[in-house]
Amino acid sequence: MNEQTGHPAFRIQLSATPRGARLARRLAVAQLADWGRPYGSAVSDAAAHLVAELAANAVRHGRVRGRDFRLGLTLLDHGRVLRIEVTDPRPERLPTVGCYASDGESGRGMLLVEALAERWGTDTASEPCTKTVWCEVACPSPARLT
Repeated sequence: MNEQTGHPAFRIQLSATPRGARLARRLAVAQLADWGRPYGSAVSDAAAHLVAELAANAVRHGRVRGRDFRLGLTLLDHGRVLRIEVTDPRPERLPTVGCYASDGESGRGMLLVEALAERWGTDTASEPCTKTVWCEVACPSPARLT
């Protein structure tokens, strides 16, 4: 629970490595299950994809040697919206959508974020020398999942 807002929240700092990115996805899915959104549900699957992409971007494009990245999950609007936040130490490297070569093997990740999320954006003002990429997805209440 976030003490400032009263919303259910989860925060963790992870190593800026591929292993840290994989762990972020697994921890997000486990936390959603604890909040009553089970593995395999639409919100769990969407969150897994979104966290995987944002964490991979933090590791690949936002990494600074010796600095970690942070994952945050918050249930907003009485649990109807899941906000995912990934913070890294590279505020000058903002994500873009659609900047990829047609025959390239990378660069499409933010298209996935745009497709799965209700909305997304970046925040470079919340703390110095960092960037937070966030997205929000609809999150049905546990009672409506059955």
